[in-house]
Amino acid sequence: MKILVTFCSAIFLFASCDSEPQNKTLTYQNIIIISDMSSRLNNKPSKDIDKILDIVAFFKNECVKPGEKIGDRSSISFSPFSQKTITSIDLEKYKNLGEKQSFINSTGKYKNNGLAQHIKIFENKVKDAYANNRNQGLDLISILMEKIENENIIKSDTALVNGVDTTFIKYDNNIYIFTDGYLEYRTKKGNSQFYFSNSEINKVRLFSKNNNIDISKALETENSLGLPYEKSNKNKQINLHILETHERDKDDKLQSYTYPKGHRDNEILQAVWKRWALYSGFKSFEWKKY
Repeated sequence: MKILVTFCSAIFLFASCDSEPQNKTLTYQNIIIISDMSSRLNNKPSKDIDKILDIVAFFKNECVKPGEKIGDRSSISFSPFSQKTITSIDLEKYKNLGEKQSFINSTGKYKNNGLAQHIKIFENKVKDAYANNRNQGLDLISILMEKIENENIIKSDTALVNGVDTTFIKYDNNIYIFTDGYLEYRTKKGNSQFYFSNSEINKVRLFSKNNNIDISKALETENSLGLPYEKSNKNKQINLHILETHERDKDDKLQSYTYPKGHRDNEILQAVWKRWALYSGFKSFEWKKY
């Protein structure tokens, strides 16, 4: 009997050691591109498409890595502000690993309908959207919050359990907004909440000058100069990128500005957007001028 108990204990100990959980964390990219198709595109030559193609190349070469990486779950989508998503590539919809890799590597039944072809389709739809879409101005902030809340574009972290092993799946939700930063729309009279154009910029500039403080301090001192915050539980999952394409108060020929450094339109807009994004609870904020 003693031998039997010892044997059973050894079996139990072996089983306990063998069943220690093997947990791991995997992170994937969820890239959302939204473009402001307002009159800004007619003001100066647009650089948007080249930048969007750079993001698409990043998605392919750094996230998915055809021929190198297995089982990627990244995704990329594009829409103008005036429309819902018009093109996307989401690798998560391929649940079978073999099928997913066949799509990624454009082999087998996906030889002529795999990732390579879908990227071409994605790029062509972006170019077509820029060629055929224009609007006189939209309430970008309201539309952005509507997209975040109701269009199912944000992915939440999850976990996959296999016996005692758990794989934690995390997503970097990155929203790239292509705009010049001005918030202008025709219905300001009936809805001025998120309108921010020349008159609003001048108010910030004047308050800063009259009180001898910088723009950030001016916005901190007088909240009414900025944008009302829009908190959402989803915001904390989002890295917000504003890609600024040009500056109205800059003379490109003379390489000069209407206003001194610290009071330029672009600097004021950046401060306003940044304060709005951070106080609205976004995970991070980037303003990129190019």
